[in-house]
Amino acid sequence: MNHPIIDSAEFRRVLSHLPTGVVVVTSVVDGAPVGMACNSFTSISLDPALVGFSVAHTSSTWPPIRSAGRFCINVLAEDHAELTRNFSRKGIDRFSGVDWTERAGGPGLDGAVAWIDCTLWREYEAGDHMIVLGSVHGIESAPDVPPLVFCKGAYGAFATALD
Repeated sequence: MNHPIIDSAEFRRVLSHLPTGVVVVTSVVDGAPVGMACNSFTSISLDPALVGFSVAHTSSTWPPIRSAGRFCINVLAEDHAELTRNFSRKGIDRFSGVDWTERAGGPGLDGAVAWIDCTLWREYEAGDHMIVLGSVHGIESAPDVPPLVFCKGAYGAFATALD
C-alpha cells in the first residue's frame, strides 16, 4: 500500500491539537526499576481487558520491559509534569527521588491517578513505532486526583466543559 508523503513536523503539529493523558510504563528488570513516559496510551478492549500504547523503535527502555513480560501503567496526576520529563530523559536515574510501591506489574508511582498492572499480550509493527497491547490483570485508582494532560507541546490540567 502506498502512503502519501506527509511532512513529519506538520503531522506532529496538527496532531498536537488532540489532548492526551500521560502515563509512565514501569517494570522491574534484573531487580531494578525501569520506566518510560508515554502519551499514546488507550483502552483497547473490555473483554478481554486490554490496553495499548506505542513506543518508538529507537527506545532503549522498551526492550528490557518487553523481556520482563509485565508492566504497570501509571496514569499521572496534574502535578507530575516534571516527573514525566524525567521519565523521558536518557542517561539519568529516572527513579531518583521518586517514591513508588511494588505492584504486580511493576513500580506504582506514588501520587498517580491510576495503576494498571499488565502482562505483554501482543506487539505490532507500525511504521517507526511498535503498538504494544497489554492484558490487564489488576487495576486501581486514586480518589479525586486530577490527571495530567498533554496538548500542543505543553502539560496542563483537565477541566470539564462546565468548569
